[in-house]
Amino acid sequence: MSALKAAADSTFAAVNTAGLGVGSNLTSLKVESDPTFVAVCRLTDIPVLGARVWPRPGDADGDIAVFRTADDRVFAVRDRCPHKGGPLSQGIVFGDRVACPLHNWTIDLCDGRAVAPDQGCTRTFPVRIDNGVVHVAAAKPHG
Repeated sequence: MSALKAAADSTFAAVNTAGLGVGSNLTSLKVESDPTFVAVCRLTDIPVLGARVWPRPGDADGDIAVFRTADDRVFAVRDRCPHKGGPLSQGIVFGDRVACPLHNWTIDLCDGRAVAPDQGCTRTFPVRIDNGVVHVAAAKPHG
């Protein structure tokens, strides 16, 4: 077993033991092969048609909401609706979209854009899944 896998297993054992839910602290683990991606949870930790919040205190972009669709696609967006700042992680997921819980704005999880007639956008983050572990690239873009 690699050192990274052992660290990930112990990290996620601690995460699962804590019984984390939406708004709980998810433990982060940098991926040695690509430090821009951070392991935030296992796919099975995200409810189908639900979300988990990856809190990032002090980060200008704020918390990241990690969503799982009915067909197990995963998306990560800033947990803030572009309309009035509602917590998108508490919205209703349908297809590849989420409805903001405050005023029912629909946000496309693929690109973070509000669906017409609404206008606005929230930041999206690249996601990958390796061996059932969800990784989010949350590093600041270069340039």
